Amino acid sequence: MLLSKLLGERYKEKPADAFLTSHIFMLRGGYIRQVSNGIFSLLPPALKTVHKIEKIIREEMDGIDGQEVLFPVVLPAELWQESGRFESVGSELLRFKDRGGRDMLLGMTHEEAAVHLARGEAKSYLKYPFMIYQIQTKFRDEPRSRAGLIRVREFTMKDAYSFHISQEDLELYYQRCLDAYFRIFHRSGLKNVISILSDTGMMGGQKAHEFMYLSDDGEDSIIYCENCDYKSNMDVAVSHIHKEESQEQEIQEVHTPGIKDIAELAKFLNIKEDQTMKATVFFRKDNEKTVIAFIRGDLQVNELKLEKHLGTEVFPLTDYEGIDLAIGFVGAYNLNAKNIQLVYDRSLEGERNIVCGANKKDYHLRAVSVERDLNIDEFVDIARVNHGESCIHCGSPLKVSRGIEVGNIFQLGTKYSKAMGMEYMDEDGKLQTPIMGCYGIGVGRLLACVIEDNHDDYGPIWPKAVAPWLIHICMLNKSEVNDLGQKIYEELSKDFEVLLDDRGMGAGAQFADADLLGAPVRIILSKRNAANGQAEIVTRDKSIKKLVPVSDVRKEVEAILELVN
Repeated sequence: MLLSKLLGERYKEKPADAFLTSHIFMLRGGYIRQVSNGIFSLLPPALKTVHKIEKIIREEMDGIDGQEVLFPVVLPAELWQESGRFESVGSELLRFKDRGGRDMLLGMTHEEAAVHLARGEAKSYLKYPFMIYQIQTKFRDEPRSRAGLIRVREFTMKDAYSFHISQEDLELYYQRCLDAYFRIFHRSGLKNVISILSDTGMMGGQKAHEFMYLSDDGEDSIIYCENCDYKSNMDVAVSHIHKEESQEQEIQEVHTPGIKDIAELAKFLNIKEDQTMKATVFFRKDNEKTVIAFIRGDLQVNELKLEKHLGTEVFPLTDYEGIDLAIGFVGAYNLNAKNIQLVYDRSLEGERNIVCGANKKDYHLRAVSVERDLNIDEFVDIARVNHGESCIHCGSPLKVSRGIEVGNIFQLGTKYSKAMGMEYMDEDGKLQTPIMGCYGIGVGRLLACVIEDNHDDYGPIWPKAVAPWLIHICMLNKSEVNDLGQKIYEELSKDFEVLLDDRGMGAGAQFADADLLGAPVRIILSKRNAANGQAEIVTRDKSIKKLVPVSDVRKEVEAILELVN
């Protein structure tokens, strides 16, 4: 490729609206251009890398017996109505009507399409197990598009769906896919990736893992233990809750004028925050019923855990009109809970001598004991895990890191196959419902994370397997070395992807563009070196820099490409 013909300008200035490294370099380097909020066009350098990532993905999916298919982007609402998600998924699902007035949607994920295809093709147990996958465009009407290709509305995704006749078979395949994902990330040049337990979210199912690229700029929080290797997404993380023994005492009403905050309450009563009970008021999205979540005062409610327990979205209550509660002084003891749903975190189980609201303004109660004074049928985990809390497995302090999700896998069970009436005939002639797994990788996210993991201050340092071009030739003093540059370009282009800077620009501009385009190997031709029959070869990461005879350029390039990652 001649650089003078390459579509896409490169810029020196940092884009004002970009803060993530990958976003900055993809805009500056002519990889992507924004069309609309969360919607991008890919220019040749980005698309070449995407194709190489997709090739790696296909090889690994084929290696675990995957069969590639292609589902439509536009789907009829009937399929999602069968699964129940047409109504349950929020505004991120783009719904519309076609010219005939039929309800349609843009696929943001393709479980329903996979079941629709498979239920007509796999009616005998002899077909099982099998996995189908695609690499396809998706659309999610994301309300908070940000960070370039990390959080977008239109995106390319590899999604796979496996079908099994037993849970044991699903678990075996789930592990095969987990291992394949690590190979995909490793081959693509992504080094700092871990798998963590995650919430199943709108996908449903019994078990899920996310693959997280560790980054201080990541959008997700990860809880991990260095001692026993426990790792989890913040949304589903659990910790050991330490509780101190104490003797029960008589309940006492205490005047606490104007004190509504837990920290102020603990200071006023000269106690620790873990000796208090906190009440947080929400309302349910489905029926707008009031929900009070009670939790130990030193902890915070994890809204996603609460939503999973309730089966609906919740929102903090800010308008208390018509709500008969002493806001700021709400307590679980003698609470008039008519038309109010109560949820108790497991941190309260067995607690004695705890302070809670007295359900009247400016008063709290001392020495409330949960088992003695409260009639609680169920304790659930709705607490957010914090840095320094104890690991539930080994007791060591937990730590918090940040990460960017680049893939996920789910054990779906029969959530979709049963809802959509998919059945097969077993070896005894009986109809059974297959068990499913699903497995996704965001191709654009992976592209961005490869840059995040492989760059310096000047641009991407592309791993060899996914580099748009392997070799970049810079011709300094073009008029003096043009013939030599063209000769080397033509020779190397027979076997390698080569970019030739034929623009005749100064060394500074050529090197800046070469850094942004990130080819692993750079050949620099100058008048002085050419006169001595030499060429300079430099790797993008600057680990190798040497002068070699022009006649040995090909041999040296081949040797260096064997060494670089």
